[in-house]
Amino acid sequence: MPTVSNDGVDLYYETAGAGETVAFVGDVGYGAWQWGWQHAAVAGPYRSLVADLRGCGRSDAPAGPYSVSTLADDLTTVLSDAGARSAHVVGAGLGGMVALSAARETARVDSLTLVGTAARGDGLDLDPLWGAPDDPDALERSLAAALSPSFVDDRPGEVERMVEWRASEDADRAAWAAQAAAVSDFDVSDALYEITEPALVLHGADDAIWPVERGRTLAEGLPRGAFRAVEDAGHLVHVEASKRVNDELLGFLADG
Repeated sequence: MPTVSNDGVDLYYETAGAGETVAFVGDVGYGAWQWGWQHAAVAGPYRSLVADLRGCGRSDAPAGPYSVSTLADDLTTVLSDAGARSAHVVGAGLGGMVALSAARETARVDSLTLVGTAARGDGLDLDPLWGAPDDPDALERSLAAALSPSFVDDRPGEVERMVEWRASEDADRAAWAAQAAAVSDFDVSDALYEITEPALVLHGADDAIWPVERGRTLAEGLPRGAFRAVEDAGHLVHVEASKRVNDELLGFLADG
């Protein structure tokens, strides 16, 4: 599978399907497993591209600090290697910030789908999302912070599978901390007017980590932003409410 180097950091990605490229950028610490539901939904009518952030999965994990701007440069490096002049970018949490940065700093973004993210990262407590990849109990506890209580209670088999995926793909503590610091340092709230691409902001109404109000404020600040709250869903809304998110995403792409 393809790997491309950005200033000596090897970045792993996969593609499937044909057509306009839809690139997925992940949240703090999570491997590419988080996009399994969306990747399968778009690969066909579109070309799906899923990359491991630096620090996760099969990408290199250099010592920090990381910045959102650096991660956006990683994204455009991957797009170039994949032969994509531009892409519809779907980002969750940190990945949403990367998407915003890429849209502001480059002409490589056709549209934005921003999932459980915000225009600024100050004041967010991301620690409940951390789970050591070699500690299944910690991984399960941290998933409970990212999902709604009803999902955790009603679908234990899916939680168990996520624990297994996290154990093999998620970031170690140092890389997780570097990614989390990039979130804390990010603030584009005063420059949202510069980001004129069509933007759909999706947010779990029960997100206990990234407050839903930040998602609503983000959409209001974007010139072409639209906001959708997904009821009864937590921070990993694209995982636990994947059908609703996929419907919203595919409808948005079709209207674009």
